Amino acid sequence: MSKHLKRLYSFLIFAFLYAPILVMVVYSFNGIKSRSVFEGFSLQWYKALFEDSLILESFSNSLIIAALSALIATVIGTFAAVGINKMKKRTRSAYLFVNNIPVVNPDIVTAISMMILFVFFVSVTKMFEMGFWTLLIAHITFNIPYVVLNVLPKLRGMDNNIYDAALDLGCPPIKSFFKVVLPQIMPGIVTGAIMAFTLSLDDFIISYFNSGTSFQTLPITIYSMTKKPYSPKINALSTLLFVFVLVLMLIVNLRQTRTAKDKKKKEKS
Repeated sequence: MSKHLKRLYSFLIFAFLYAPILVMVVYSFNGIKSRSVFEGFSLQWYKALFEDSLILESFSNSLIIAALSALIATVIGTFAAVGINKMKKRTRSAYLFVNNIPVVNPDIVTAISMMILFVFFVSVTKMFEMGFWTLLIAHITFNIPYVVLNVLPKLRGMDNNIYDAALDLGCPPIKSFFKVVLPQIMPGIVTGAIMAFTLSLDDFIISYFNSGTSFQTLPITIYSMTKKPYSPKINALSTLLFVFVLVLMLIVNLRQTRTAKDKKKKEKS
């Protein structure tokens, strides 16, 4: 395959992936309420978006759930990855198999199974109802495996002699972990946390079945908006979400690039 054909092929692939997003962004600035005709540049739909109290409340709920679930899942997933990495090969393979089941399992199965579990506890204990806490637990549950999968490769690639040297020099095991191991695996922890945050912010199926009626996230609100007559506010909202995630990914990539450069400088020196 010639160089020009390779470039053309790459261009077509990226065009296929990003053309719908580009169209959405363009029509979020449309001066009229149309999905096929663009008539003048306007910010009216962004203004209407920020005046919609339901959307703002749902977005706030999504941010709270995403931040809390990502934080808790990152802590649990990091320590789980450390424990799995210390296991024997056969035991480690068994635990990884169990860890990977929620990742490949259809979301609808996870959502319905967790909903049944929560409904059972609600009916038995009658101490709480479907809402914030059930949704938070559900998001933590499906985020943990992704954190484990991001942290574990960093643990495997780490030089264990550094940790052993810290112990030999008299450093306690817990302090050695935070001073030696944690900085080595921090890129994996950060990547896992960001993935958990974006997955939680984006999730619809699990949120739909486990949120109840008292707590509504942004994807559920967007879904309810699609049942009504079309509103370009959806385009504006989706554009802002895309830009938010794009900026987040750029920050992560720049941080990883800087970390790699600093590591190379230390190795040379």
